[in-house]
Amino acid sequence: MAASHEQVLEALSHVLEPELKKDIVSLGLVSDIKAEGNTISFKVKSSNPAMHSRKRLEEACIHQVRRFLGEDVGVLVEVEALPKSADRPQEQRRFMPSVKKFIAVASGKGGVGKSTVCANIAAGLAKRGYKVALVDADIYGPSMPLMFDVLDEKPSLSGTETNNKMLPVESYGVKILSIGFFAETNQAIVWRGPMASKALKQMFSDVEWGDIDYMLIDLPPGTGDVHLSLVQDIPLDGVVIVSTPQNVALADARKGVGMFQLPEINVPVLGIVENMSWFTPEELPDNKYYIFGKDGAKSLAEELNVTLLGQIPLVQSIRESGDVGRPAVLQENTPQANAFNALIDNLLKAPEVA
Repeated sequence: MAASHEQVLEALSHVLEPELKKDIVSLGLVSDIKAEGNTISFKVKSSNPAMHSRKRLEEACIHQVRRFLGEDVGVLVEVEALPKSADRPQEQRRFMPSVKKFIAVASGKGGVGKSTVCANIAAGLAKRGYKVALVDADIYGPSMPLMFDVLDEKPSLSGTETNNKMLPVESYGVKILSIGFFAETNQAIVWRGPMASKALKQMFSDVEWGDIDYMLIDLPPGTGDVHLSLVQDIPLDGVVIVSTPQNVALADARKGVGMFQLPEINVPVLGIVENMSWFTPEELPDNKYYIFGKDGAKSLAEELNVTLLGQIPLVQSIRESGDVGRPAVLQENTPQANAFNALIDNLLKAPEVA
């Protein structure tokens, strides 16, 4: 009598996926089970595309099926590679499966307010009740310790002597890790690309993050080694590009969008944020002065067919909030807080992060 679907699944539930450390049935890696006569066939997905790893998984499946259903059973296993990590369900991710969504914030050039936007997105999401983490990957100019008023904080250690991990610093409900925690305020960080990339990876993997809904990653400006390493190691769900409306910033923002859309990188661009869109004096609340040009990033978003996530005004209190370590989005019913909240509303509508 042919084995039942449930009997095959019971046998395969004793096969562990070697890199995900769970059984292949609970991970949803088994499909197309067929039992015809004394032969059972099925498909299994593997997180490691290497031939030797797939062969070991095949042998483990055959062993468990015959162990439970009889040594004379014929077993045909087709092992397929899982898609890249960002395209997998959360439980099938090899890297940091406790994080639901990874969102990078990038800019083509420095000075456009990328870190300010990133800090306010993180704080705004935490204010809404999400579990949020923020990695300050701007290795050469870390600013999150200042923006979250934790300049004097240091990560602590957790775990046993053989498995010590860092505990991130927490502020306004956001778990934060920054290279700035490990350097003095006036100390320049001078690292070559490989060293910076290695430090960045440790800031993810050697930390006890816990369950996280959204992990924000503040990238260095421009395009370089850190960006490439991040894409190779982290399953990014998408990237937000920040620019001002002026032409010189837009030219670099265009390059940033282009880099993430390259076939070998292929990270979804969630949208563009136009920062410093206009200036409104406090004494003339109905006036708008377009100091850096009008709707430049809005026009670029339309041209590149990506979403304009928001336009953030040039307001003195945004700078002051960053300097005192309380993100402007935490203010109540101010133009700047409303602008950041509208940005977050649009970001959460993106299918990649919803």
